[in-house]
Amino acid sequence: MPNQYDLVVLGTGVAATTAAFRCRAAGWSVAIIDHLPFGGTCALRGCDPKKVLVGIAEALDQSRRLRDRGIDGGELSIDWHQLMAFKRSFTDPVPQQREVEFAKNGIEAFHGLARFVGPQTIEVDGQRFDARFILIATGAAPMHLGIAGEKHLASSTDFLGLEELPKRLVFVGGGFIAQEFSHVAARAGASVVVLEQSDRILGQFDQDLVSWLQAKSATLGIDIRVNARVQSVVKSAGGFKVTVASDGDTTSLDADLVVHAAGRIPDLESLDLAAGNVTQEKGRLVLNEFLQSTSNSAVYAAGDAASSGPPLTPVASRDGAVVAANMTKGNHRQPDYAGVASVVFTIPPLARVGLLEDEARRRNLRYRVRHEKTFDWYTARRVNEDCSGFKLLIEEETERILGAHLIGPHAEEIINIFALAIRAGLPASRLKETIFAYPTAGSDIGYML
Repeated sequence: MPNQYDLVVLGTGVAATTAAFRCRAAGWSVAIIDHLPFGGTCALRGCDPKKVLVGIAEALDQSRRLRDRGIDGGELSIDWHQLMAFKRSFTDPVPQQREVEFAKNGIEAFHGLARFVGPQTIEVDGQRFDARFILIATGAAPMHLGIAGEKHLASSTDFLGLEELPKRLVFVGGGFIAQEFSHVAARAGASVVVLEQSDRILGQFDQDLVSWLQAKSATLGIDIRVNARVQSVVKSAGGFKVTVASDGDTTSLDADLVVHAAGRIPDLESLDLAAGNVTQEKGRLVLNEFLQSTSNSAVYAAGDAASSGPPLTPVASRDGAVVAANMTKGNHRQPDYAGVASVVFTIPPLARVGLLEDEARRRNLRYRVRHEKTFDWYTARRVNEDCSGFKLLIEEETERILGAHLIGPHAEEIINIFALAIRAGLPASRLKETIFAYPTAGSDIGYML
């Protein structure tokens, strides 16, 4: 006889655990299932371990920039073995911690690959679970690229688990993964090539600032090639041979590791959604404004699996809270993604919140632009960073900040102030008159405005 629950959650990441704990706190019986180690992408295979690597590379980079400005002594370098051990000190405890937290809160946890066998029934290794509600929070997986030899591509998870850093790295795709990992790898001594099939990298960011980041990457020896379509990846005696078509020519690259960095899609393939009467279109769940399946009212989705908002951890957490509220009290909450900041953790970081100029123009908004390089401002000069600047879009009539785009030291923190301003509708004048602590990166905001 199947196990009976109020809620069965598929996945153990941020969206899944937020919803599970909130529904359990409401007195519901909750089961949570994952075939991967408990903890989800961010804690185990994404944001957190990545930022550990970036932090070490940042420390190295700053020491190099400040050589002959007070830093002396022998040349520092990254010890990859030590770095991986440090990274594991964050990730290794997580699965057991999650297991303990689930048990402590009365959530029944199961390991295994889940699939639908009915509209309100899940099966895992022959065991069945009936539920009033089912939450799909299975995260995302690398998209299928359809290139010959795709099986030879390493994933971002593989990269974060490398015991040795290969000397020659090729990244297929030019988005977040490629840019962040290439900045770490290049500073650790690897030769890096990034292949992007479109005519730009990081298309969701301001391209003026992206061009500054590209120039910075070039000084590190990172070879970024746009309009470069990978045709095949072949295993060779010395590693891999990557065949690339660009501008009518075909060339080949030798690599010790080829990393899939061309985007991720909702991880739904193994769920047998049809058996659950859960509709999907083009690999994405069809959901209403409450993150509920339009074809099966017992099913909700959250986080990257829902693909409703930006694929970011804070969005997943908010999605989890929204679906928990809607399941326990009826549909009444919709996710609000206004003012969600996004950061590329390169060195220096690139950040944005709000609209790009193209988006503002398409909406026929009247706005002014504040745009400047700030490598000679105190915040950048103090750490000898030559890649620094901003672009702000400010609406003429209301003084609302429509978009903020930053690159440089502490951009990943300062962008949150602009996110708050956008979300709260604060006019630029309110920010400008704020008395920030000095000298801090935050105090630069008044000069930007």
